[in-house]
Amino acid sequence: MMRPFVLAALAALTVGCTDSGSSNSSSSLAALTAPTAAQAVESFSGTVAAGSSDAHTFIVTAGNQPVLVTLTAAGPPTTIFMGVGVGTPASDGMCALFSNASVLAQAGMTAQLSGTIAAGTYCVAVFDAGNQSGPVDYTVTVSHS
Repeated sequence: MMRPFVLAALAALTVGCTDSGSSNSSSSLAALTAPTAAQAVESFSGTVAAGSSDAHTFIVTAGNQPVLVTLTAAGPPTTIFMGVGVGTPASDGMCALFSNASVLAQAGMTAQLSGTIAAGTYCVAVFDAGNQSGPVDYTVTVSHS
């Protein structure tokens, strides 16, 4: 299940038009949206010891654009649930997670977190959900502008 997080508003403008000057009485709808920046996909790998976490920094260059976080691999065992979250880098090297920006998830190919975010420096953290008996290797991807 994907859990959305919202850190900044994404606005889109939709305008409806009716062509009343032609013999064709059909209506048309035109949608105007802000251009989206090219998406970068960063992949981070590491190992989480039981009871700990691991974090990686990424930089968003264009604000109010989609951010997708996907835990693509985790194990052993491959069925383990891990915590995944987004936040800001802390001075101690940890990741201070935003509220409503973390989820417990199994590895998969569908984003487990999504939302919009302002331009800036952020981090993604992978952490023990309380069910590890040993180290777990992982790969997480972050798609952003």
